[in-house]
Amino acid sequence: MPQTVLVTGASSGIGQAIAQLLTARGFTVFGTSRKPTGNLIPLDVRSDDSVRACVERVGKIDVLVNNAGYSLMGSAEETSLDEAKAQLETNFFGVVRMVKAVLPGMRKAGAGKIITIGSLAGITAIPFGAFYTASKFALEGYTEALWHELRPFGIHVTLIEPGFIATPIGESTQIAAAPLSAYDGVRQRATHALDQHVKDGISPDAVAQRVLRVIQSRSPTLRYRVGMDAAWFPRLKSVLPWPLFAVGVRRTFAV
Repeated sequence: MPQTVLVTGASSGIGQAIAQLLTARGFTVFGTSRKPTGNLIPLDVRSDDSVRACVERVGKIDVLVNNAGYSLMGSAEETSLDEAKAQLETNFFGVVRMVKAVLPGMRKAGAGKIITIGSLAGITAIPFGAFYTASKFALEGYTEALWHELRPFGIHVTLIEPGFIATPIGESTQIAAAPLSAYDGVRQRATHALDQHVKDGISPDAVAQRVLRVIQSRSPTLRYRVGMDAAWFPRLKSVLPWPLFAVGVRRTFAV
């Protein structure tokens, strides 16, 4: 009997690539979206009721893939507390809601896989993306703790850390609503540089392939990095003096 996989944020980009690949490989896949079209089912990870309804509709879930999220750009000073909270509400607490919803069934079954799409931004901060970065850093700590807690129940927890991936995420990027003119020049350069890196990024299919391998693995590990930048940036950060590493980051984002 094929495993049932629930993929959040499956309307485009990485989530869509994951859902399409797993469907092609014979899994029973439920893709979700806040504004569903076609075969997608409705899910707003910010809502307890929506999460509960989605999980009840799907039934037994063997694999949860947490992918839903968006990016928020703007300096930390420009970003309102409401904007910052909204970013964490989706990117971090959305994952927490989904995990809490599927765990009772997985614990009862004594099996399951929880795969969360993190980011290189969870290891290396993106200038003018402080709260997007914070949400991904939060996922790092949460997922690591979860790995320890769920291991005795036969539930595997994995974090995928992609580098720059060519997806439409830039089209849905939110910009802080109250910009300060003092940041205009450097913010515009950083945003343009990030957009260019995303356009030049690798295919989301690479992330989908990694997710497939994690599902097929009997003993997946905690973290997997996808892309050369995701592999090398953390290594450089761990060995270079901070001033030298910071120069590389500032050049990467034109700040």
